[in-house]
Amino acid sequence: MSPFDHPEGELTRRSFLGTTAAAAWGLGPAAEGLAASGTDQALLIDCHVHLKHGDAAGTEWSAESIVELMDDVGIARSIVFAMKTTTVRSIEMAAAAVEKYPDRLIPFLYGLPSYEIALLPVVEQAVTQKGFRGIKLHVGECTLADYVIDPLLRLAGTFPIPCLVDVAGNAAVATRLAKTFPQTPFWFAHMGRYNSTDAVMTDQFIRLAEEFDNVWLDLSAVGLPAKIGEAVARVGARRLVWGTDGPYKNPTAPEYARAQLDNVRKLDISDADKGLILGGNVARLLNLN
Repeated sequence: MSPFDHPEGELTRRSFLGTTAAAAWGLGPAAEGLAASGTDQALLIDCHVHLKHGDAAGTEWSAESIVELMDDVGIARSIVFAMKTTTVRSIEMAAAAVEKYPDRLIPFLYGLPSYEIALLPVVEQAVTQKGFRGIKLHVGECTLADYVIDPLLRLAGTFPIPCLVDVAGNAAVATRLAKTFPQTPFWFAHMGRYNSTDAVMTDQFIRLAEEFDNVWLDLSAVGLPAKIGEAVARVGARRLVWGTDGPYKNPTAPEYARAQLDNVRKLDISDADKGLILGGNVARLLNLN
């Protein structure tokens, strides 16, 4: 059993997310059976959805527009978060969205240092009292140097909650994080870098997942979709999580999301593996069932 799978019946600080905090947003019963379904027909969970993007415009999407997109594509649940804002504001935005759609949206907070307040108590309160299920980090807005980010990653490992981290292709940084915080689950965005066609770099992240069992690969906006099949063969389907990095109009938001979905559905792998990647793994890791 992976140290990140929660044994049934065990209630500790490491497994509480499936009970008291999950109940804050009704995350338990709605996902029952998802992780065990193991087929291509399993409910879809998108692990990477923006209430606010990190682009120059800071593009925002309302909860209503996200759920409308989910309905169009057939996505059951989505992890949502806001970038290009403070941690406190990201909590407010995700909480408001999830309050409207508690059975569809799952809140992550954005981890960004602040000169104004001590953030660790804010993060802990969001997780233990407000039902937040993970942390989003992006090297484009926050250095991942040890003297800045390590206290937050250490805190994440005490629950544990996943950290969805965009390291912009820096495998050395990703290796340091995985090695330094073995109790913290890391979901490295885009299998390394957004829409990258650098096969050597992508292979570095696949090798990282082979070496460390606290590393998962986020499959949103992957520039070399064939590498997803390689990752299944080398790492196994249980440590790959599907997402869209949306909403994104390319050319329309539904068409973009379906293209991201096809990156997995068209793979020559078993239906059981597709079911894990497309939702079963997130359901297991967040104890949604």
